[in-house]
Amino acid sequence: MSQLFTILFDLDGTLVDTAPDLMRAHNFVMKKFGYPTKSTEEIRNLVGQGAGAMIGRSIWGQAKKEFGKVKNEEIKREMVKDFIDYYGKNIINESTLIKGVKEFLIWAKEKKISMAVCTNKQEHLAIDLLKKIGIYEFFEYVAGSNTFDYCKPDPRHLTSVIEILDGDIQKTLMIGDSETDANAAKAAGLPVILLEDGYTEKNINEIYHNHLIKDFVGVEKIVSEYL
Repeated sequence: MSQLFTILFDLDGTLVDTAPDLMRAHNFVMKKFGYPTKSTEEIRNLVGQGAGAMIGRSIWGQAKKEFGKVKNEEIKREMVKDFIDYYGKNIINESTLIKGVKEFLIWAKEKKISMAVCTNKQEHLAIDLLKKIGIYEFFEYVAGSNTFDYCKPDPRHLTSVIEILDGDIQKTLMIGDSETDANAAKAAGLPVILLEDGYTEKNINEIYHNHLIKDFVGVEKIVSEYL
């Protein structure tokens, strides 16, 4: 039997403000390899496509001038490994739930809404974070960057989860905070609720969305329109 309704959530910048802990991990790696560190706000603009993309976007402008392509990739892999190792050990030092998240999840569960996380964070890190911050129990499935052979903005990252949940694309929406989330949802044919202070470099008005929210306070009213 199909679910009444399904909500897919991004993780970083949507459910949890992870930027402070990501910044520490990022700067640990930058210092080790001799690159400039970044502020929390700068990190918020880099998050969204996974650790490799974040490291790459942070340093590649200057690194590509210094190294040949093969060496670049070797160094990048080592940096990503160091980032994931450090971050995994310090995943919830300063990260906090976005305002209203817990209350919204409780409401959605009472409404028997099926919920899943679709993140470009590695699956084991996403699950660990959700457990440690106390909201893992609300989700029926967690899809990370390495769960399938594809991830956001590929719409299959979302549609595969809907299939796993025995859901219906016509009865599903996406809540995210970046163009990566919005582009995946748009390609999948899903409405998008977008957080206005997301982890993205783009102007919020340039990102596809059906609804714009500051946090999760009052989001029940928006979702109720789709039930």
